Amino acid sequence: MLYVITGPPAAGKTSWIEAHAKARDVVIDLDRITSALSGPGAPQWNQNALHLRIAHRARYAAMDEALQHVDRLDVYLIHTMPSALALGKYKRLKARIVVVDPGREIVMARIAAMRSTDMERVATRWYNARSRLPRPAMPQASRTW
Repeated sequence: MLYVITGPPAAGKTSWIEAHAKARDVVIDLDRITSALSGPGAPQWNQNALHLRIAHRARYAAMDEALQHVDRLDVYLIHTMPSALALGKYKRLKARIVVVDPGREIVMARIAAMRSTDMERVATRWYNARSRLPRPAMPQASRTW
């Protein structure tokens, strides 16, 4: 089964996966990949353009391989802002889409505590894009469709 976990930065997507995934499952998380490819002492939220470019390529390779095996294992994919094209692909794969969103105020407070203007910009983009899409009628903290 494919689980696509989406939501703004600092919403709790990784925490949601940690609460649901098992050790044998595959977790594809750009933050973890970037961290794994960064040297010692690099910030956890590493926005270095070159590191991100390399991490994105590794993420796409992992996705390509993992998606070939969703009939035999569970794959958890964090995709903060999937495009309509990506959502169509996930729908064809019968993915379970989980939206983790504790609310804009909580997200922005968490980001402020991290002192990351990059994350603030991404969260603002996420909420602006989200306001233009229909929302499933589900609880605020985590929505699934």
